[in-house]
Amino acid sequence: MYKRLLHTPPIRAFLCWLAAAYIRFVYATSRWETRNTETVNALWDSGTPFIIAFWHGRLFMMPHIWRQNVPIDLLISHHRDGEMLARTIGHFGFDTIRGSTSRGGGSALREILRALKLGTSIGFTPDGPRGPRMRASEGIVSIAKLAGVPIIPSSYAISRRHVLGSWDRFTFPFPFSKGLYIWGSPLSVARDADVETTEAARLSLEQMLNEITATADRHCGVDAITPEPLPTDAYSGDDL
Repeated sequence: MYKRLLHTPPIRAFLCWLAAAYIRFVYATSRWETRNTETVNALWDSGTPFIIAFWHGRLFMMPHIWRQNVPIDLLISHHRDGEMLARTIGHFGFDTIRGSTSRGGGSALREILRALKLGTSIGFTPDGPRGPRMRASEGIVSIAKLAGVPIIPSSYAISRRHVLGSWDRFTFPFPFSKGLYIWGSPLSVARDADVETTEAARLSLEQMLNEITATADRHCGVDAITPEPLPTDAYSGDDL
């Protein structure tokens, strides 16, 4: 009965509205600081598109890091929770691209490149949707290389939270907290970058994301969540 109810369109729509309302409630009742906004403000002011990167486990409050009325598409996979995620962030004016940059994702790749060319920024979780946690895959770097746009890492932390036991150690925030949004330095990948240079860019992005996430956790007085140990085989997918 419970599973059937969750698959009922009106129930799913209500749950997405409820999730969006909770995000707004947490944001409104908490004290927030945002750091390192100079670069991203300049890009927003000039209408220059870029790729915003953040870990899958820090997804919940990320809609409020983005400037209102600036177009953005989030890459969201076709896994079972993707539709509800797309509906939830839709309440904040975000559009979505469904698919993956690696697993049969030719269509998604074309949509991403088209959106960036038209001036729409793209949101990625470079460790999603299945991990390994806090390890950047190569897909996001390949997109930046093809499109000629920078990647800007971002993250948030909050002082009152529950960390789920999921693969991504998803951070579920509580209201009446202290929170920090933080941006990292832009990362550019030349169109003619070779394999070694591209891999160095991927590692640099991963390191920056982990550093700013740990900085945000320390600021909020909570334990830092550590990356998953590296798998035996390379991972190469990115979407939400």
